Amino acid sequence: MRPINTSARTLLEHELKRRGKSDAISLAKESGVSVPSVHRIIRERGDAIVRVGTTRNTRYALRRPLRGQLAPIPVYAVDAAGRGRQLSAIELIEPQGSTLDVGAIGWPVPAGCHAWWDGLPYPLQDMRPQGFLGRSLARQIAQDFNVSENPEEWSDDDVVYVLSVRGHDNPGNLIIGEKAYRAYLSTLTQPPEIIPEHLIQDRYAELAEIAIQYGGAGSSAAGEFPKFTATRALPGATTPHVIVKFSGADGSPAVRRWSDLLICEHLALEVLGSAGHVDASRSRIIMAQGRTFLEVERFDRVGEFGRLATGSLYGLDAAFVGMGNGSWVEAASRLAQIGLVPGSLIEKIRLLWWFGKLIANTDMHFGNLSFFLGNELGLTPAYDMLPMSYPPLPGGEVPVRRFEVVLPMPEEQDAWNQAFDMARKFWELVADDGRITEDFRGICRANLQQLRLIGARLGLVV
Repeated sequence: MRPINTSARTLLEHELKRRGKSDAISLAKESGVSVPSVHRIIRERGDAIVRVGTTRNTRYALRRPLRGQLAPIPVYAVDAAGRGRQLSAIELIEPQGSTLDVGAIGWPVPAGCHAWWDGLPYPLQDMRPQGFLGRSLARQIAQDFNVSENPEEWSDDDVVYVLSVRGHDNPGNLIIGEKAYRAYLSTLTQPPEIIPEHLIQDRYAELAEIAIQYGGAGSSAAGEFPKFTATRALPGATTPHVIVKFSGADGSPAVRRWSDLLICEHLALEVLGSAGHVDASRSRIIMAQGRTFLEVERFDRVGEFGRLATGSLYGLDAAFVGMGNGSWVEAASRLAQIGLVPGSLIEKIRLLWWFGKLIANTDMHFGNLSFFLGNELGLTPAYDMLPMSYPPLPGGEVPVRRFEVVLPMPEEQDAWNQAFDMARKFWELVADDGRITEDFRGICRANLQQLRLIGARLGLVV
């Protein structure tokens, strides 16, 4: 019997921990043994070694445990009919990083990447708990899950662990982990409460109180709306699943301004939807117990149980381009240049971008534009479109800000003209809406006048 070369085994494991993924030739050189010996040692280690690729392209890595567990983490997808199936699995590797064949789950594959990731696979970026809802979840589970109450402080392992246990209602259609998928299955046999229309005001007021309890005060001061998710019955809706943003209830100037902005978001979506150039999320305003609620129908849900695959510009840019921030149009154009985003979508994105500019939306980050995933990317309905130049300051003061009309370059003129017409309609609606405070309506009338003045100078019909 051939003696066991314990030194080679120790060196090989050390190299895998130090280097991460590696090929057999490199491992043989560093361990001082032959390539066949490396293959034999790897076979002996069995499931402790992660393998990706074939023949000479095979790379190996040492599996990294997640809370003491070495098993791969299954990745499931739920289709539009509510049927789920396992498509692939995530494997954590030493010393950091992971593997996931994103092509197997229907996501675009970056050139040269295949399945190895330095951190988490990019589809998980949109699933990562964040914002008000993410902080709310973190505060609820921090002690039991041994994680920070601030999800921005979570490690990659924290993110994967939480998603694998509690992530059954993520954006899009992916679920990772058996426990999370079983939680989804439980919703099929015991669906969540569907709020009837006659109870919507009282129930939303109750859910707002619960959301504030876990989400914490100060969200509006930090520049975001507190929110909750719900299911409600509404004739004509494509799904009962909604995200509901809401204002405070104390009637202060800051709270009234947040209420104004929620109504503005609803009106902006109505203008976009009625113009017919792009799709917009369906929304409505509900006012109850001193609060203003903006209910937005989820475009990643179909009926009560169906789901659609979606991905944000943030995740796609991070994986394929790396701009990080800037113009939606530039980032999408770069994605189009590599054949990822259909060229036909660029003008729609340009129109949305200019509409946002002309309604004073200063919060058009890459997380606020998303795509349906499939054989070809499609643009999701617009969302989070409102004049975010006008939120209160953290201390509650409501400042006066000047609205400046940004003019286009010649190649952008057609999109700008269309956006101009929609923005003019938006400012007209806001200026005449009695649910909005008179102070803000005065600002909107001034903005409308400024827009009309520029339009007249350019010879547009105003």
